[in-house]
Amino acid sequence: MATLRVEHLNKTFPAIERGSDATTAIDDLSFEIGGHVFVSVVGPSGCGKSTLLNIVSGIETATHGSVSVSEDGSPARLGYVFQEPRLLPWRTVMQNMLYVLEGEDVPDRARDYLRMVGLDDAGGKFPAQLSGGMQQRVGIARAFAVEPDLLLMDEPFSHLDAITARSLREQLQGIWTEAKKTVLFVTHDIAEAVQLSNRVLILAPGGRLFADLPIELPYPRKASDTEVAMAQAELLRRFEEMQEETDAARATDVAS
Repeated sequence: MATLRVEHLNKTFPAIERGSDATTAIDDLSFEIGGHVFVSVVGPSGCGKSTLLNIVSGIETATHGSVSVSEDGSPARLGYVFQEPRLLPWRTVMQNMLYVLEGEDVPDRARDYLRMVGLDDAGGKFPAQLSGGMQQRVGIARAFAVEPDLLLMDEPFSHLDAITARSLREQLQGIWTEAKKTVLFVTHDIAEAVQLSNRVLILAPGGRLFADLPIELPYPRKASDTEVAMAQAELLRRFEEMQEETDAARATDVAS
């Protein structure tokens, strides 16, 4: 498990055309997470959710501010689950798992995590022989098998049908509970954030932190649970507040 500290983070992308303005993706963002937590980042399109993950992972650099990820004071190991599984098509499922792993217990570890996602009998198959949901389960198993201190997940279920996505959310809760990892999860789906998370960060347009909300519900959670639906309604209410504030600020800018 890791500790992630984000302090006064700013990311500005330069203008891409002459006469256009630079784009602020993240604006003075600060928060800290650590331990066995599942934290979701939600917000409208273009609010900097994926940019945040890219900066934490080192894919992007910050314009200002700092990001640190540590495990007991030492640099932490990161794992990443992308929107698509990114499996090598010429390798079997087991070969895809082993390709990114290190250590003497690698085969056993790979089999353990495939078992957790219900694919313990798929090790000899190639990605083309699996459904999209099964491929994403391999991607999730592979990321957990790296045994990261911090696992980053960028809308991993966004390309799946609703029934498959619902099943994978329930599986992910079990894997996270058993593996005891720190997870930072990006999603545009409020129901998904409530079902999975014990903390939700809401980003407003421009990458500003609007709210930091605990979700204090026991696991496992199902989308049909009454408590989940009530928490989802509260999160939607906060989104409406954010939209009202955003609209008011835009109206003031136009008037001035």
